[in-house]
Amino acid sequence: MKQKEVGGMKGKMKIKIILDLFMTAVLLALMAFQITGQELHEWFGAGMLVLFLAHNILNFKWYKNLFKGSYTMFRVLQTVINLAVLISMLCLAYSGILMSRYALSFIPLDGSMALARQMHMAASYWGFVLMSIHAGLHYGMLVGMVGKKVKDRSISKAAVWVLRVFAVLIAAYGAVCFYRANIISYMLLKNQFAFFDFEQSAVSVFTEYAAMMGLWICISYYLAKTLKKISSAKVKKEGNLE
Repeated sequence: MKQKEVGGMKGKMKIKIILDLFMTAVLLALMAFQITGQELHEWFGAGMLVLFLAHNILNFKWYKNLFKGSYTMFRVLQTVINLAVLISMLCLAYSGILMSRYALSFIPLDGSMALARQMHMAASYWGFVLMSIHAGLHYGMLVGMVGKKVKDRSISKAAVWVLRVFAVLIAAYGAVCFYRANIISYMLLKNQFAFFDFEQSAVSVFTEYAAMMGLWICISYYLAKTLKKISSAKVKKEGNLE
């Protein structure tokens, strides 16, 4: 029975990882509006909605445990980010359906088009940042899984540092791209319209958004590590006092 349970858990974990990879790819495609165009953008949006629903069904246990157990600093952060992602996705779904001309135009939904446009723009960029942070908070689990796979292989410290430097360079480039794209102004609705460079190549667009995603993954990953260390040290200290 235990072997079957372990096998089932591993199978479910693989499905979750594959689903998350698909969501990451679709998220990047959604941000590249100047490459995909309106109709394809809507179909990617509909696909993201389906993937997000599947993701929540697979992780429904998290909702059931919201009011159980104690809250560490990491758990507080994770909960806030998860709920913020949920809110941004609900805003995107509502505004996207309301403005849809192709994929979801058959759904009868009434509302202000002007409000829907502003909501969609703000929620798009908030969603991009929040989903990237969400991925970073879970990145440690992925690193741990990979670590177990390669534990029997010798990896030099130099190789580890090369990977770390590479991650820092990606994050640094992502920060530059984030600033140049003026993403903050869209998140805060300081700009009422999103400006796209339709002459920019697909490779360049996807590289920039992947780097921006890498920036927030890097920030949240190391923030999560720090919070976990603080909580662990606090528990250890309390244990010694007892």
